[in-house]
Amino acid sequence: MRQQAWHVLPWLDVAKALDVHPGKGLNVKEVRRRLQEVGKNVLAVKKGVHPVFLFLGQFKDFMVLVLLAATVVSGLLGEIADAITILAILIINAILGFVQEFRAERSMESLRSLTAPEARVLREGTEQRIPAADVVPGDIVLLEAGDRIPADVRWIQAANIQVEESALTGESHPVGKSISPLQEELTPMADRKNMGYMGTSVVNGRGAGVVVATGMETEMGVIAGMIQSVEEEETPLQKRLAELGKWLVLISVLVCVAVVVTGILRGEDFYKMFFTGVSLAVAAIPEGLPAIVTVALAVGVQRMVKRQAIIRKLPAVETLGCATVICSDKTGTLTQNEMTVRQIYSDGRKITVSGQGYDPKGEFQGADPEKEKDPLNAALKIAALCNNSTLTKKGVQVAGLFRSKGKDAPWGIEGDPTEGAILVAAAKAGIWREVLERKQERIGELPFDSDRKRMSVVYQTKQGRRAYVKGAPDRVLQLCQQELTANGVVELSPARKQSIMRANDEMARHALRVLAVAEKPLSDAEPLDEHVERGLTFVGLLGMIDPPRPSAIKAIKICRQAGIKPVMITGDHRLTAEAVAHELGILRGMGGGVVSGEDLERMSDQDLSERVMDISVYARVTPKDKLRIVRAFKRRGQVVAMTGDGVNDAPAVKEADIGVAMGLTGTDVTKEASSMVLGDDNFATIVAAVEEGRGIYDNIRKFIRYLLSCNLGEVLTMFLATLVGLPLPLLPIQILWVNLVTDGLPAMALGVDGAEPGIMNRPPRAPGESIFARGLARKIGVRGTMIGLGTLLVFVVGLLMGVNMLGARTMAFTTLVFSQLFHVFDCRSEERGIFEVGLFTNPYLVGAVLVSTIMQLSVIYLPPLQVIFKTAPLQSWQWVFILCVAGGPSVLIGFARLLKTSWQGKPSLAKG
Repeated sequence: MRQQAWHVLPWLDVAKALDVHPGKGLNVKEVRRRLQEVGKNVLAVKKGVHPVFLFLGQFKDFMVLVLLAATVVSGLLGEIADAITILAILIINAILGFVQEFRAERSMESLRSLTAPEARVLREGTEQRIPAADVVPGDIVLLEAGDRIPADVRWIQAANIQVEESALTGESHPVGKSISPLQEELTPMADRKNMGYMGTSVVNGRGAGVVVATGMETEMGVIAGMIQSVEEEETPLQKRLAELGKWLVLISVLVCVAVVVTGILRGEDFYKMFFTGVSLAVAAIPEGLPAIVTVALAVGVQRMVKRQAIIRKLPAVETLGCATVICSDKTGTLTQNEMTVRQIYSDGRKITVSGQGYDPKGEFQGADPEKEKDPLNAALKIAALCNNSTLTKKGVQVAGLFRSKGKDAPWGIEGDPTEGAILVAAAKAGIWREVLERKQERIGELPFDSDRKRMSVVYQTKQGRRAYVKGAPDRVLQLCQQELTANGVVELSPARKQSIMRANDEMARHALRVLAVAEKPLSDAEPLDEHVERGLTFVGLLGMIDPPRPSAIKAIKICRQAGIKPVMITGDHRLTAEAVAHELGILRGMGGGVVSGEDLERMSDQDLSERVMDISVYARVTPKDKLRIVRAFKRRGQVVAMTGDGVNDAPAVKEADIGVAMGLTGTDVTKEASSMVLGDDNFATIVAAVEEGRGIYDNIRKFIRYLLSCNLGEVLTMFLATLVGLPLPLLPIQILWVNLVTDGLPAMALGVDGAEPGIMNRPPRAPGESIFARGLARKIGVRGTMIGLGTLLVFVVGLLMGVNMLGARTMAFTTLVFSQLFHVFDCRSEERGIFEVGLFTNPYLVGAVLVSTIMQLSVIYLPPLQVIFKTAPLQSWQWVFILCVAGGPSVLIGFARLLKTSWQGKPSLAKG
């Protein structure tokens, strides 16, 4: 039954195919048989991993296993504090990973919460209320305003039915329903006016439908299946760090084995060399790397909270930082989600209306609405009176008399967004329904329905009764015989009707949603039924649109500068999507790069992959389409960010490299499937996250550069000394101390550096780029060699100057520490020297270096620590020599870069 195109069949044929009597429903015996055959009407949930195994699974990573071994080794060496530190780091990371995975497991539970708990059905000729889980295909479901549809249904009765489907289809307005069959089998879901879907809500009217699909066979069930089938992938950062960790461990172990073997061959004590090698291995492996990455990401998370973005998974900001494509929904993210009247056509004039959102402030260019005899004034009065919406401030209804209250409070509307838009337009002209109703009283109403496509109200005035009508222009114009002009009421000729329809078409081409307004004086004897809508006087057309956010326009421009492709994916019509995308700057020209859901249906996955980079707008799409689009980008090697709010977005949000959910309008399903939630539903916030992500990745490169340069210097110091036959310049406990003092606070302080200027003027890094790209490996190698040779130089000079072994080792020990503390300032930028960046622009780093300096001085000058670390006090000449060797390279490189900048101008940060 799943593949049957129910929407193209007459409803009687649907009932016949499902073997059910529309007026009686199913009998109990048949219900039991079908329930046994198809199962409960629930969304199946894939059995999750037990929490205990989820937590233990955090320790199976190769780098983590090596660090566990390092913990044991540190404990055997008596370095209990070091062992506890490493273990604490691993446990914290495991808890963070466990929380992220556990929350992801709740995605399906959130989806299940959208299904209705109960349903009203017709069985054996009587109405029954049953658990929604017991609904079966063929059941006749009875629905009215406020009900949630319990399964997919084909409407067989529809009295003014309107359904809120935005969570499933992306349609931004309630959809009117009918029972008429459709012609096209490939009609998009959002246009299937005779279908109702599980999880959507009836907001107006009443009706009945025959159930055509339940459980996982519903459209909601298909989405549930897609969410479960999506595989979680490692982020680019996780992939690179995993690769880096394996190489570091392998190289470190090989070098340390070489040091041990060389020392033993030279006649050194086996026991001493073994523990020297183990200490060197512990120092060489940057066990602080996972913690520092976590700190950098956590700092990014805190910065993003201030920018209205809530990060659910720590690697999310970094991943967004390397995004090459951002796929975004339109309504509320790229647009303001506030319908606004932009144009009015009245008396042959096109009038432009200014203003933003629901704030009743704006101007009318081309007419004066305050003139009583101007047809524009009449059009706005009809807009205010033929209206059931209300303006609000902070959610409180605001009458016209009290509109000055709470001047700083945001404006909003209660009711239909379209009615709210025309109510705001009237208020901009000083026309308020509350004021008008002091002189006239509403005595009748013909509500809007999908068949009539219009609404009428009747008011009792001092001059008699008057009908006010608004609705679809073609329907209203058919009922009009006159037109209101500045010269009074004139006959509406066929030629004039054509002219009005041309104005309507022009508005529609610019994606404006158009309503016509008309009026008619009534006699007291006329009945208050559809007769009041005959012989109307046409007054005007009102064109409205959900306007783009100004911040989104700016953000899209920044995206283009940053080499990121913005893509709009929406459930709205093609014409609307095209016009909004053009205004936003997503489309450079009208007509190009726009594809509809029907077009996608005809494309193979291969065709889509070949064309995906040329398409910027997708209109009238289904959940399956969104998932295909994201996968097509990924097949092209793109790093994809996908924003979404409705249930229909959840599979694509989860499939994307980085899923972004809307915090204000998003469903729980989408939030649980996402990596990041926007607190303000603003596209500009995503771009802020991109900037933050790029800065975080730069910071990660900074401390990888720092850590590996320093660790290379330590390994080379020991390896070269052993190779040339020198005494060991460092003892095992000194190696571990260097590791503690330099790899801790200074490295973490690099993680809070702000983004470099111009970071959004460079293209995204290639998805497959190595973390050592752009010369980082060379910089690590050169500076690590300098640190190692400098330490050996100080050690050898100390011995040649007659310093005893204890003093010479203290000199080498101190040189190694201070070389690294100077080098940490070099690592703040890959393009600028320490004098260009500024020594004091990162106060956390200055503080960390001071703390490390005090710690090193303590082990040199405090007698109890001198005994433990085998050190001796240093004289003045030794300090001068140590500081020149340790700090000389940083100072010289800084001056060289400063001179280069003064000769060539400021370096281009676009090079990275």
